[in-house]
Amino acid sequence: MSDVFADGSTFLLRQGRLLERRLADTSLGGAPPSAVVDALRGYQNEDGGFGHGLEPDTRCPASLPIYVEFALQALVAARTIDATLVSRATDWLAGVAAEADAGGAVPLASPVIGSYPRAAHWTEWTFKPGLNPTAGLVGLLYKLGVDHPFVTNGALYCWEALSSDELPGDAHTLSEVLVFLDNTPERERADEIVGAVGEALTQANFFRLDADDDGYGLSPLNIAPSIESRWRALFSAEQIEAHLDRMQRDQQPDGGWPISWEPPSELAALEWRGVETLRSLRTLASYGRLDLGS
Repeated sequence: MSDVFADGSTFLLRQGRLLERRLADTSLGGAPPSAVVDALRGYQNEDGGFGHGLEPDTRCPASLPIYVEFALQALVAARTIDATLVSRATDWLAGVAAEADAGGAVPLASPVIGSYPRAAHWTEWTFKPGLNPTAGLVGLLYKLGVDHPFVTNGALYCWEALSSDELPGDAHTLSEVLVFLDNTPERERADEIVGAVGEALTQANFFRLDADDDGYGLSPLNIAPSIESRWRALFSAEQIEAHLDRMQRDQQPDGGWPISWEPPSELAALEWRGVETLRSLRTLASYGRLDLGS
């Protein structure tokens, strides 16, 4: 077992949430995915949405679309689905979309977050329905094989938004678009636009194409986190290798990976570091940079 993996695993045991520990057991250790579902149930509310700070930057107990996206990402990472859990969450999303009345789109959050601790960047802009997070939610639900009116209506919204003359200029939104394009059944339509999306990404705000850039943002490894990723082709082999080198260098003496923004509390920072540590371990393992041992 490599020191990178051993030290990262120890960090998760010491500091990570139960969800990330369960995900690590499943995605890196071959444990049954049912434990991931069990961990997610603790975050699901009576209304079917997810809450309770599942996305660590917002410490809100109420259901938010960003929390549902986090839950769906966990299920995809664990390669599992719980039909009841996902059906309730998708019904909730449909209700949010109907209330927003924005052609099938949902916002990241709602004004309820103002009553709870949150990172400084979680402000009014997160209340506006848009491709972020609608494209990501629809793409993840496609990936999980979910057939629901929210998916149908959300996909129509995404295609209409992507048919405009100007693509989004923010890397986070474009990454959500790529999740949608990766999983939509309309492959020909997706292939026609992905080149333009990839080009827009390299010029987008909050995108770090240079592996030596120490600023906040997404890197090619956020877009193509595994060697099997369709979007690996958007970057050169040299760019991918440089970011893998950077990822390995960024592991901290305590075994975990750092974050480059300010969460609302010390606990939230540790939770985010657990998320980033698991992401880094999974990416390094996928690209053959990590020996998981026997």
